[in-house]
Amino acid sequence: MSMQAVGDDDRRPPVNEVLEAAQRGLGLRPKRLPSWLFYDERGSELFEQICEQPEYYLTRSEIALLHEHRDDIAATLGPDVRLVEYGSGHALKTRVLLEAMASPVSWVPVEISPEPLRLSVQRMAERFPELPMQPLCADFSRPLRLPIPPRAPRRTVVYFPGSTIGNFDARTAIQLLRKMRGEMGDAGGILVGADLKKDVPRLEAAYNDRAGVTAAFTLNMLTRINRETGSDFELSKFAHRARYNPMAGRIETHIVSLREQQVRLGRQLVKFHEDEAMLVEYSCKYSTEDFAALAGRAGLRVHARWTDPEGLFGLYYLVRGSGIAAT
Repeated sequence: MSMQAVGDDDRRPPVNEVLEAAQRGLGLRPKRLPSWLFYDERGSELFEQICEQPEYYLTRSEIALLHEHRDDIAATLGPDVRLVEYGSGHALKTRVLLEAMASPVSWVPVEISPEPLRLSVQRMAERFPELPMQPLCADFSRPLRLPIPPRAPRRTVVYFPGSTIGNFDARTAIQLLRKMRGEMGDAGGILVGADLKKDVPRLEAAYNDRAGVTAAFTLNMLTRINRETGSDFELSKFAHRARYNPMAGRIETHIVSLREQQVRLGRQLVKFHEDEAMLVEYSCKYSTEDFAALAGRAGLRVHARWTDPEGLFGLYYLVRGSGIAAT
């Protein structure tokens, strides 16, 4: 195995970044907090537990899809692929994919947190000792300096598993797809997962599990703000709320103030009205037509599409659109 060390792109955020983000977001009308605040160590543990809840169909559906279609997916990608993965995490899905791929050139996991990236590469190296691995510690939403591959690939494929594309509004999702389009090159492609639209009770149950794990995950954001900024959010005075907005086609997750109150945030006092909501995350759901239209606006077209046996989740292989200019 050859491996590029985690290096220059490991730029740890300044200590006050959490405070600045919270003050900026809670100064808006309506209030909001950025979803990256979810993922401290405890938040990451809670998200793993969410994926195991009976109501949370997304992870099970995506893994079932990969097992069902991996040979077809690998044949579509072709041999000698450099696989650039956004947000590698535990790379469980990547393992299924790489097992089916013919002579991959390298795996380039892109992860903002150095320790999860190190552990992911360590686990994958045990499973694929001959596969060159070139980890990149960076924010995938920003321009990337991809490492030089160990040999010339036939194509670069940007892999964006999960349904993370749904956490971006349409404008930002199109910008991200355009960025991927540049990184994949002329002959490359994008393999991206997206949750399909379905009945509202099933959608809302996935984000409001009976065990309360998702609620704990959401409110952990306030625990993190308290710990890293010295603020005084009282979690018992706030609640998790996730509802489907049918007009926008998305789950909207909020933290709701249960009473009129004020919270110290750095040197500021932030006032909350009773039932005032802070937006913390979108989870957009796409019909196949919706997603094809989104890709088209980024100068891409759907070359192939796969769904799980229940038809709950979609995986799309996107290539450059013929005659479509991405501006």
